[in-house]
Amino acid sequence: MQISDLPYPDPGVPDARSGPRFLWWLGRGQLGGQAKSLCWGLLHFSGIAGLPYAVGLGVEAAVDRDSGGLLRVGGLLLLLGAAITVGDVMLHRTAVTNWITAAARVQQLLARKTAELGAALTRQVAAGEVVAVSTGDVEKIGWFVEAVSRFLAAAFAVVLVCTGLLFYAPALGVVVAVGVPLVALAVLPLLPRATRRADLQREKAGRATELASDTVAGLRVLRGIGGEELFLGRYREASQEVRTAAVRSARMWALIAAVQVLLPGVLLITVVWYGAALVLDGRIEVGELVAAFSAVATLLYPLRHFEEIAMAYSFSRPSAQRAARVLSLTRTDTEPEADLADGGAAPDAPAPGADLYDPETGLLVPAGRFTAVVCGDPDLAGRLAERLGGHPTDAAGGPSVLLGGVALDELALDTARTLVLVQDKDPVLLSGTLRELFDVPASGAVEPAAALEAAQCADVLDALLQSAPEGVQDPMDARITERGRSLSGGQRQRLALARSLVTDPEVLVMDEPTSAVDSHTEARIADGTAALRAGRTTVVLSSSPLLLDRADRVVLIHEGSVTATGTHRELLQGEPLYRAVVTRETEEEQRLAGLELTELEEALTEIEESA
Repeated sequence: MQISDLPYPDPGVPDARSGPRFLWWLGRGQLGGQAKSLCWGLLHFSGIAGLPYAVGLGVEAAVDRDSGGLLRVGGLLLLLGAAITVGDVMLHRTAVTNWITAAARVQQLLARKTAELGAALTRQVAAGEVVAVSTGDVEKIGWFVEAVSRFLAAAFAVVLVCTGLLFYAPALGVVVAVGVPLVALAVLPLLPRATRRADLQREKAGRATELASDTVAGLRVLRGIGGEELFLGRYREASQEVRTAAVRSARMWALIAAVQVLLPGVLLITVVWYGAALVLDGRIEVGELVAAFSAVATLLYPLRHFEEIAMAYSFSRPSAQRAARVLSLTRTDTEPEADLADGGAAPDAPAPGADLYDPETGLLVPAGRFTAVVCGDPDLAGRLAERLGGHPTDAAGGPSVLLGGVALDELALDTARTLVLVQDKDPVLLSGTLRELFDVPASGAVEPAAALEAAQCADVLDALLQSAPEGVQDPMDARITERGRSLSGGQRQRLALARSLVTDPEVLVMDEPTSAVDSHTEARIADGTAALRAGRTTVVLSSSPLLLDRADRVVLIHEGSVTATGTHRELLQGEPLYRAVVTRETEEEQRLAGLELTELEEALTEIEESA
C-alpha cells in the first residue's frame, strides 16, 4: 500500500477484542509494507554492523604495512557507507509509509463506526474520548507500527555484531555476547512502572480534553449564566493534574534512557580494559581490540531502538485499547446486518404510505398526515424521537417501532435511514458551503430553494452573503463555519430544518424544530413545513401552540403512554392535562379557570331562565 492509494477502499473488520489484538491485526494487514521496511533496515544495519570489522581490518593492514589491504578496506568502507545511506533513506521512507497507512486505516475505521452509531456513539462513550482517540491515539498507534520493522532490523544487527565478534575475536566476543543482552534487557523491570505512569497521564489528558470539549461546546450558555470562570477553573485543575502526571512519566523514561546510556558505557569500558590486558599478553592483535571497541560503540545506535520499541508499545497499547473499545461498540439496529452476513435475510422494506406505530407508548402516526406529539417530559420526547427512527436508547431497546408492520430495527440500516429521518433537538452543521450542506441523500422532489423558503431562511442567506468573501454572489456558495458558530441558534436550527426538508424522507421526525425562533417566524415555519410535507408522514414533538394548531392530529403522551388524541383545539378544551402542558398552567391556575368557567355557565343559565 502506497500513500497515494489512500484511503483504503475497505479498511476491513478489526479485531477489537483488546488493544494488543488490535495492534496485531494492524500489523498483519501491512505485512508487505513491513517486509519492505525490514529489508531496507537490514541493509542499513548490516552496513553499520560491518563497520567495526572493516576498521579492524584497516588497522591490521596499517600495522602490517599492507597497502593492497588498505585499498581493499577503503573499498569495503565505501560499499558499507553506500549501504548505510541508501538503507537509511529507504528505511525512513517505508517506515513512515507504514505509520501513515496504519493511522489512516484506524481513522477510517473510527469514521465508519461513528457514522454507523450516529447519535448513539456519545451515549456510550464521551465525546472528548472520541476526539482523543481519533487524534493523539491514532498517532501513537501508527508510531508502534512504524517502529516494529526498525526494531527487528536493529535486533538483527545486534545478533550479527555479537556473532561476528565470536568468530573474529573469541576472547572479547564472549564478553560482548554476554554483556549486550544484559544491557538490552536491563530496562525490562522498569517498563511496567513507566507504562502505568504513562497510562495515568493519558487518562488525565483524556479527561482534560473531554472537559475542554464540553466547555467550548457550551461556552455561549456558560457566558449567559456567568459560569465560564467556574469551568475554566476546573480545566486549570485538570491541566495541572496532566502536567504533574506527565512530569512523573517523563522522570521514569529519563531513568530508562539513562540506564540505556550508562550500561553500554560500562560495557565499553570493560571491553577496553579487558582487551588491553589481552593485547599486552599477546593473546589478541591490536586490530581485534579496535574492532571490538568499534563494535560496542556501534551497538549504542541499534540498542536505542530497543528503548524506542518499548516506549512505542507502552504508549500505543492503551491507545489501541481505547480505539478497540470504540470500534467494538454496537447498536441494536445493526444486528440485522450481522444476521444477513450469517446467511439470514433482512425483511423487505414496507410499501410507501405505511403507518408508523410505537408499541411501547401506543403512538400511531397515520401515513401522509402531519402528527404532533406532546410530552410533558422533554427527556421522554428525545427518547421517543430516537425510537421512532429505529434507534433504541438502551441495551434492552424495548419493542421495536413498526412501519407498515415491519420492525425498523430488523431492516438493513441503509434502508431504515432512507425511510425515516430524525432531526435531533440540537442538530449539527458541518463546515462548508451552503450548497455542500444540502448535498445529502434525497428523493429529489424538494429543491433547496423551496426548503429554505419553508424554513424561513431569508435572513440566514443575507447574513451568509454579508460575511462571504468578495466576489461571492450566490448565497449557496457562502461558507458556514464549523458547527455554524457564526450563526445564531435560531439560524442554525432553520438551516438544519431546511436540510431535513430537502431529504424528503418517507417519514420525517422532528424534535422541537423551532425552539430557538420567535413566534412570528415559528408561525410561518409551521405553515411552510405543513405545505411542503403535504401527503408525507411528518411527526413533530413539540409543545408550541403554533405548531400544534397546524397539525392534522395531536397526540398527548403522559407517563410513557398515549393519553389523548384529537386536534389542538379539541384537546385544549377537553383535556386539562394537555392544557397544562401546552399553556404551562399551574394546578391553581387550572382550578381558577374551572371556577371562572362554572360561574360563566351559571350566569348564562340565569339569563336564559329570565328570558
